[in-house]
Amino acid sequence: MQTQSNRPTLESVHNLPVGDVIALPADQLALLQSDAREAVDSAKRMQDWIEAAVALRYEQRAIGARAEARKDTGTVRFQDGTVEIAVELPKRVEWDQRRLATLADQIRTGGEDPSEYLEVSFKVSERAYTAWPERIRRAFEPARTVRTGRPVYRLTIMSETERRDSPHASTPFLFGEIG
Repeated sequence: MQTQSNRPTLESVHNLPVGDVIALPADQLALLQSDAREAVDSAKRMQDWIEAAVALRYEQRAIGARAEARKDTGTVRFQDGTVEIAVELPKRVEWDQRRLATLADQIRTGGEDPSEYLEVSFKVSERAYTAWPERIRRAFEPARTVRTGRPVYRLTIMSETERRDSPHASTPFLFGEIG
């Protein structure tokens, strides 16, 4: 014979008024809190698993689209049937602090104000760097490292009209089509 527990479940508590939840014994609230954390952790693991599968499926297409667009970072888009895939690859720029300090000294020695090029923390704005004259950028290049972040894939189911009007509608599926 199966015994029923008086312990509330996440599903049952979801529909309770907050006053009823507040009135639950502390040990039941603690168990519900633990259950909720486990559910979040489980959902996160599932999301990571699905994101990894999406990345594996579309990685080569994203690389091809990025090469075709001549973009090392940023967002590229392509289609797989009724789904548009937008792949964002963030740019992460790091600066060698020791080299930047040396450059600041050289700029100061040359009679210019290093604060026109450098922030006090020896960080360089990427926007400013790309706007600098070539001779200044060349001097800073050895202190600059560009890394990419983790790609983000966004899949959107498109309507027939959106598919027809999409600039990516004729993009062929190049690598390992699944479908």
